[in-house]
Amino acid sequence: MLIFLSGIMNWFKNLKATLVGFGALGIFGIALMDAAFIPMPGGPDVVVITLSVAAPAMMPLYVLAAMAGSTLGSLILYFIARKGGQAALRKFSAEKRAKVQKALDEYDIWALLVAAVMPPPFPFKIFVLSAGAFRVQLWRFVLAMVLGRGFRFVLEGWLAVRYGEQATEILKQNGVKIGLGVAAAIIVIFLVKLLLGRRQEDAELEVQNESVS
Repeated sequence: MLIFLSGIMNWFKNLKATLVGFGALGIFGIALMDAAFIPMPGGPDVVVITLSVAAPAMMPLYVLAAMAGSTLGSLILYFIARKGGQAALRKFSAEKRAKVQKALDEYDIWALLVAAVMPPPFPFKIFVLSAGAFRVQLWRFVLAMVLGRGFRFVLEGWLAVRYGEQATEILKQNGVKIGLGVAAAIIVIFLVKLLLGRRQEDAELEVQNESVS
């Protein structure tokens, strides 16, 4: 069994190495497969950094390709779960399913946005599958994927252009901290938006009461 798994991993490594040679198109394929099927070793993140270091002028194209591939791959999982319902979540524990469902019920697109930004080993796929199983609106799901994945790959591309080969090490050492920082910023924005919305509702209610009296 271990030999079989090792063979599979080597096959994926060789496939990834082949795809890297196709530049932006290869990044698209790697990001799509990483998001939709079995995660590729290192995922698209390392490839975005490596190719952006080699060709800084091409960085925006590499970022766009990674974002598009990851979003499309996530959409494949979304529709699989949408058709299969909660059966698509059976490999996850009941506790994890309940936590993710609660996060989606309470925060919707904001929870997906945080999940899309966070680096591995954050359990991203359970959020994607849950979004499909619990029928989160398609446009809200796509928006969260585009913004979250887009920010993540833009950050990696910028680090590659700015720091060169050191970018990978910077992400290894600080990736989780950066992800948590971005997640905290998203939560703050959500809370501010929620507070402003409530204040507006209170103001409108006060105007209605004054008009009635």
